[in-house]
Amino acid sequence: MKKIALLLFLLSSAFIFAQKEVSGFVKDKTGAPLPGVNIVEKGTSNGVSTDFEGSYRIKVKDGATLIFSYVGFSSVEKIVSGDKIDVVLDESDGQVLNDVVVVGSRNSKRTVVNSAVPIDVINVKDVTTQSGKIEINQLLQYVAPSFNANKQSGSDGADHVDPASLRGMGPDQTLVLINGKRRHQSSLINLFGTRGRGNTGTDLNAIPAASIKRIEILRDGAAAQYGSDAIAGVINIVTNDSVDEFTGSVTYGAFNTNAKGDFPEGTANTKGYRLDQHGYGNSFGKDQDFDGGSVKIAANYGTKIGTKGGYVNVTGEFLNKNKTLRPGFDFRKGFGEAEIQGVNLFANLAIPISEKTQFYAFGGSNFRDTDAYAFTRNDGERVVEAIYPGGFTPRITSKINDNSIAAGIRTETSGGWKWDFSNTLGKNKFHYNIKGTLNASLEENSPTEFDAGGHSLLQNTTNLDVSKNYGDILGGLNIAFGTEFRVEQFEIFAGEVGSYATYDTNGVPITDPTTQSAPIDPISGEPRPGGSQGFPGYSPANEVNKSRTNFSLYTDAELDVTETWMVSGAVRYENYNDFGSTLNGKFASRLKLTDKINLRGSVSTGFRAPSLAQIYYNLRFTNFSSGGATEVLLASNDSPVTRAFGINKLNEEKAVNASLGFTASLGDFTATVDGYLINVKDRIVLTGYFDATALGMNVDKAQFFVNGVDTKTTGLDIVLAWKKTFDSNRFEATLVGNINHMKIDKIKNGDLDEKTFFGERDRAFLLASAPANKFGLNLNYARKWFDAGLSFTRFSEVKLLDYQMSDLTPEDFRTSPSQTDAELYAIQKQAATDTYGAKIVTDLTLGFKLSKSTKITLGANNLLNIYPDQQDDWVEAGGYWDAVQMGFNGAYYYARLGFNF
Repeated sequence: MKKIALLLFLLSSAFIFAQKEVSGFVKDKTGAPLPGVNIVEKGTSNGVSTDFEGSYRIKVKDGATLIFSYVGFSSVEKIVSGDKIDVVLDESDGQVLNDVVVVGSRNSKRTVVNSAVPIDVINVKDVTTQSGKIEINQLLQYVAPSFNANKQSGSDGADHVDPASLRGMGPDQTLVLINGKRRHQSSLINLFGTRGRGNTGTDLNAIPAASIKRIEILRDGAAAQYGSDAIAGVINIVTNDSVDEFTGSVTYGAFNTNAKGDFPEGTANTKGYRLDQHGYGNSFGKDQDFDGGSVKIAANYGTKIGTKGGYVNVTGEFLNKNKTLRPGFDFRKGFGEAEIQGVNLFANLAIPISEKTQFYAFGGSNFRDTDAYAFTRNDGERVVEAIYPGGFTPRITSKINDNSIAAGIRTETSGGWKWDFSNTLGKNKFHYNIKGTLNASLEENSPTEFDAGGHSLLQNTTNLDVSKNYGDILGGLNIAFGTEFRVEQFEIFAGEVGSYATYDTNGVPITDPTTQSAPIDPISGEPRPGGSQGFPGYSPANEVNKSRTNFSLYTDAELDVTETWMVSGAVRYENYNDFGSTLNGKFASRLKLTDKINLRGSVSTGFRAPSLAQIYYNLRFTNFSSGGATEVLLASNDSPVTRAFGINKLNEEKAVNASLGFTASLGDFTATVDGYLINVKDRIVLTGYFDATALGMNVDKAQFFVNGVDTKTTGLDIVLAWKKTFDSNRFEATLVGNINHMKIDKIKNGDLDEKTFFGERDRAFLLASAPANKFGLNLNYARKWFDAGLSFTRFSEVKLLDYQMSDLTPEDFRTSPSQTDAELYAIQKQAATDTYGAKIVTDLTLGFKLSKSTKITLGANNLLNIYPDQQDDWVEAGGYWDAVQMGFNGAYYYARLGFNF
């Protein structure tokens, strides 16, 4: 026994003495320290990260190899031969699957390929210099497998803010972070024929693309880690921190107006057709081959603060984009994308306070002035011939202000505990001005422009996050915990009186319908309606100023049980002062099947709190279809009207997420394939229109926000990438794909009529939130001064139900007395089905380096001018296409001059 003990002592002593402590600094090529660089002893899970000054210290075996990796930089391997190793990292072209990630794991050593959940890392610098997409939503649409966004038309505020989604879920079921901090949502709630009707969302386009270093997309339920809204996943935007470099670009592009289709003679907005100064289509001009011309100017510059890793990085962007006009029917002569003028500013800074303590701040301001066409008023009591002979097309213009500021202090104590205390404040404000319009009840005395009021959302979030990595517990343990306190405030503010009031024959706002009456249209014999046409203003009765608070606690942990098996778990408690508490959990695991292949999976519960807009938003509006105009009351969830119809108080949506997949890294080839299941109960939707004539409120219909449906979504995400360099030739090929299927398990209509509560047409819009599948093949080539990119994106078939489903009855389709009700219903549904066949969109880009610091790029998005399949005049938006697949704008040609100094 003594001999065995002595042998064990000698072996352990040899092991101890074989250990070597190595230290050093990691910098970029400009000499700036790189904090957060991942340093791992090759073949083990032993690793550390550099501190704020770029320094590190690690104990490794003598003769070991250290791997230095950092997002956006080429990895470096160094063999340990001494006790000091300094490293300089060069910027790389973005090794997507090897990037260290922030989102999805609070372990600073976790990379995409060894994470337990699917994550995309998008190097925005690469994407923006090899594409003509000028907005974040457009960029992500074509590079992220399950991301979907489209421009809208005729959808009021949604014309100005694109609804976006992950895995076909709602826009408000994806959480957005900036540098790991919760981003505020837009105050806009989508109401009409858009993706995500009844939902709010986050305005990604309010963040300048030039300020972004990379975008991390966690495609997995993460409410147990990050809180409400993360049912579909999380998008984390990491902003630039580069110094001593000025980069900028000037981009100009325009759309081809030659829309493909067999359009009837006289159709609005065909090639050469123009709207006059009143937005009405009664003038023809010289043939116009291009429209939607856009100019974008962007600049970014960073400089050091002090000598210990401090910096400030500032971005400015200017965007001027004209309208597009596409073929529309007589009641929709302004069908097309909105006009935008915008200015975007963003700053990111860090200032070292001591060796291991840093103050940081980031934030920005976005202003957009937008202009979009509403539905056309051709005749009847809504048209005053003395002002607009023959009719008019109102314009909804909006001024959008989006501001945010985050600041905090992060430090590391002597025990290795990392502390991060921060506060983030954000506010989004919409202010509507309706132009080219009138208040018909004022007749010829009506102004043609109104301030229609608007809405805003403020969010203030305070966080304390604590974490520590224990490298000596099994293969490594990372624990984290923290707390969050959030205040939200939603406001609706009224417009001027003329934007919402109905006037009597003496020009006085009607307050007593028993003694006052509106003027009668001499042609139709109907009373003239009040309010601004196109978008009625918010009245004092609509005004809202509501707030709520939320408090949460979370903890999560990751444990490398062995070098091949990792497990992680998270628990989060949340309490809202308006609806109560919720507790959610998550478990995930990754198993190394070989050195090159990982198996991974997760299961979690989640939730989404009803937004303040869904609870308190209310409005009277005019809904237009080919059948005519209908006055609708959208009642707030807490109103007596809502309760009278038997609609319950809104509660949180509840979700169960599960995923299973694998990753492979085989030399030049990498792959991730992940299947997923998302069950959502009590999903909040917008009902159909109930008969409200008995309310005595001068409205025909009423609708409400409800916890109305349970859904089940299953799908598969695929990312396959190959990179190879032959001499000076660099080739890249990436295939991204998503297969998605949503099913409505239950409609919770209670005693209300199901077809009105959430009918076939409403269901079709929900189920078509994303194409059933989308695949993109991206091919890139580069050599010295030249690079080229060619991509093909295939959108699967999409089916929607048009207004024939709601404005007609089965009897309208009867051709024989012997037809049964079931047969007539089937005929009606077939007639109402708008089928958009599968389409392939081709993008081409060619880049030429004019000098070391200057590059020109020429290209085309949708090179072959592909449009969705043409439909009839019952469609939602009044044009020949809905906002599906690649959209309705056609080919976009552009040129960009980029420079860096």
